[in-house]
Formats: sequence, C-alpha cells, structure tokens
Amino acid sequence: MTAPLAPRDATELAGIVRDAHAARTRLRFTAAGTWAGAGTPAGRIAPDARPVSLTGLAGIVAYVPADLTMTVRAGTTLAELDAATARHNQWCPLLPWGDDSATVGATFATATSGPCAAALGRPRDIAVGVQFVDGTGMIVRGGGRVVKNVAGFDLTRLMVGAFGTLGAITEVSLRLRARPAVDVTLLVTASGPDAAARLASIRRGTIAPLACELLDGATAAALGLPGSSALVRLGGNAALVAAARTQAAAAGDVRDADPAVWTRLRALDPHSRQLDGCAFGGAVASRIKARFDPARILNPGVFGEDA
Repeated sequence: MTAPLAPRDATELAGIVRDAHAARTRLRFTAAGTWAGAGTPAGRIAPDARPVSLTGLAGIVAYVPADLTMTVRAGTTLAELDAATARHNQWCPLLPWGDDSATVGATFATATSGPCAAALGRPRDIAVGVQFVDGTGMIVRGGGRVVKNVAGFDLTRLMVGAFGTLGAITEVSLRLRARPAVDVTLLVTASGPDAAARLASIRRGTIAPLACELLDGATAAALGLPGSSALVRLGGNAALVAAARTQAAAAGDVRDADPAVWTRLRALDPHSRQLDGCAFGGAVASRIKARFDPARILNPGVFGEDA
C-alpha cells in the first residue's frame, strides 16, 4: 500500500492537492481512522485513491475562554480538546459516537454527533468557522473565530458533513460551553406496555436532560444494564438537577449510574452512520461539487457515486 502523504500544515496540504488536481490523482483524507471501517461511508472511498494523513495538522490555534471560543487544527484529538477546555471549567460537548481518540476534523467532516447533540448542539451548531483546502488546492476560510450571525453563503455548514468531498478541513473554530455545576447520570427503568413511551417522555419534559438514550435489549446487555431502561444525563445547578430527577422519576424507577457508562455507550456506536443515495445527483449539488472539486479527486465514492 502506498504510504500516506503527511502535510505539516495547510500550505503543504494545498500544494499536495494542487499537484493532484493537475495530474487528476484521486486523494483519500485520513486521520485517526475511527470512521473508516467496513460498511461506513469512508469505507467506500475508491481503493486507488492516494492516502493523505491530516494528523500532522494538530494543535490549538487560538483560545479565548472569556468568549467561549476556540480554534483548533483538524488533527487535534477530542481528548486534547477536552483537556484544554477543562482547565477553564469549559467543554465542547461533541461527545460523538466512537471515542475521544477521534479528531476534530473528522468529527466535523462526518457531522458525527452523540448523546448530547439534541440538548447541546450537533457539529453544525457548534462550528462557527472552518478553514479548508478545496479540490483545486486553494485555502478557503468560511465563517470566523467568534460567535456571530452568518452573512452570505454559509461555507461552514456546507463543509460540515461533506465527508471531505468538497475540501479537506484544516481548522475549525468552535463555540464552547461552561461545564455544569452539577452533572449526574441516572438509570431509569420502567415496566408495562407503555414503558417505552414513558421513558421517551423524559426527553420532552419541562427540564430537558443533557442526554437521554433509550437502550435496546442488545445495547443494555452489552453495558450490563437491565432492559427497558434509559440512561439520562442531567446538568445545571443543584436545584435544577433535583427538579429534573423528580421529573425523570415519573417515568420509572431511578438510580444513580456511573458517568463512565457514557464512554462505554459511545464506544458501542449504536447508531448507524450509513449514507443513502448519491449526494451529487441533483443539479445544485452537482454545481457545488464542480465548483469545489472540479476534477472530482477528493474522497471519491463516499456518497455512493461511481468511484
């Protein structure tokens, strides 16, 4: 297998893509490889595509705790991001399916969310700006490094979830949150014909949980937990969490659970990340692809198109 090219910064990556564009050499962007297994969209990339590792594009570019914003390079791991923000009692609550060895760039390129997404935001909600290299080798920046309204064409949201088919993300600017004063995990179990409905009602309560995952039989068994149960994460001040606990108790029996169970649940990756159909089949999508990757060399085959 051809050794991956390993650019050290966006400029080197741009040079690699320019050369590939001129030679019509197809490229496959890689990092930690946590989203590249068999059956995943990344697993469909054309086998002859030349691998380009983005792990060298790592580190924090800018962090302004007072503004709750941070800009990081794409090869930075989620574990490194969490460690940096924890020192200021902040966090970026991506917590995607998989584990924290995954990189920031891959998380946004695949738009992979996790248990806290409904309450705290999906990648498209958390990203305020991106820098990327398009299919011609041009370095492009969309959005900014501060939280503000978007004017004009939203390149940031276009790139999030494009699986590297429009450009290789090199930097992401993120909005952060303060860590909750109280953060607890509950296991709620229910019985009876309406058990599933009662557990699902926790998500629609007056006080929204940070996360609420209804466990199917296989997932519960893998975690060593009873069936017909839900994992619920509550966060906020003490009074709010106490009220939320009472609300959850209306759905079933409540007991405290080890917060580490979320790490185990994420590693099980219980939610499919399959992509159906070809994203470039429509006229508008085809024009976007032609604008950003006219030679069609970036991650070919991800969306089921002819690789």
